[in-house]
Amino acid sequence: MDFSVIEGHRSIARQQELYRDGKSQIDGIIQRGRHNLIPAEAVDLLPYPATLNGVNVWADRQRFCVLAGLMYAAAAEEGLSIRWGGDWDGDGNNADSSFHDLPHFELL
Repeated sequence: MDFSVIEGHRSIARQQELYRDGKSQIDGIIQRGRHNLIPAEAVDLLPYPATLNGVNVWADRQRFCVLAGLMYAAAAEEGLSIRWGGDWDGDGNNADSSFHDLPHFELL
């Protein structure tokens, strides 16, 4: 599956912007995330192309789920543990989270 890395390391200013816009639950000051580390331990990935069969990628939850499955498989092959922002607790049920960040993947 083709995808683009749309964000890796985040400055504190960028983290606060995303927090203010409701796109992150951490502000970068009181609580820092894995995007804020140097080097970053998180990336945001976007399935490519931006529109597929007339559906914009941001509205295509299924493509993010497929990408997540591929990322979990690749991480397992490399002996790494990851967390996906579509299933924060990693239980395989992405309906039990109140906040979804579908592009987000982080190393554990």
